[in-house]
Amino acid sequence: MPAARESLLDAAYTALARRPWPGVRMVDVAASAGVSRQTLYNEFGSKDGLARALLRRETDGYLHGVERALAQEREPAERLAAVAAWTVGAARANALVRAALTDCWGERLPAPSRVGGSTSPVPAQRRADAGVPSAAELLALVRDRAVLALGGRGRTRDPELALACESAVRLALSYVVAPAGNDDDPAELVRGAIGRWVGVRP
Repeated sequence: MPAARESLLDAAYTALARRPWPGVRMVDVAASAGVSRQTLYNEFGSKDGLARALLRRETDGYLHGVERALAQEREPAERLAAVAAWTVGAARANALVRAALTDCWGERLPAPSRVGGSTSPVPAQRRADAGVPSAAELLALVRDRAVLALGGRGRTRDPELALACESAVRLALSYVVAPAGNDDDPAELVRGAIGRWVGVRP
């Protein structure tokens, strides 16, 4: 991703942390990134295009974190626990990831949208214009990545493995939607629960 595009996305993310998306101004995003407003429009097309690109980047970042957790050399249940812990942590730290995982967008955040047949000259923007996965699609993507990582191609149709992988993510999402009411670390609670009841065999 070109440096200017990444700087603009960083600036938009920072602006969103300070004010609701409707109050984020393109001129301020451009100034914060140290580029002209025209560069911003050339890269994203519009404020809606900037929103789509920001949502795509944050969703992709979450999925890369899932892949890192699954790549660890550990027992399958531990790797699922790592995915669950990453999910809870990412959702707590990033309102856009939380919204993508729960489909609860609210008025402060940009709403996900899709542009059919994007004509943007920027390849990364054409991908962003296709939109981000829904919460259900995101869950399926995580489940399928986990099944592939834990079972290899030979077990991709194993219903027990698929259920264990999906259950791990759903358990994590329960801590995202309804956080624990005490000082316990939700990631550790998820790790412990999965270690006890998700019996995945390689």
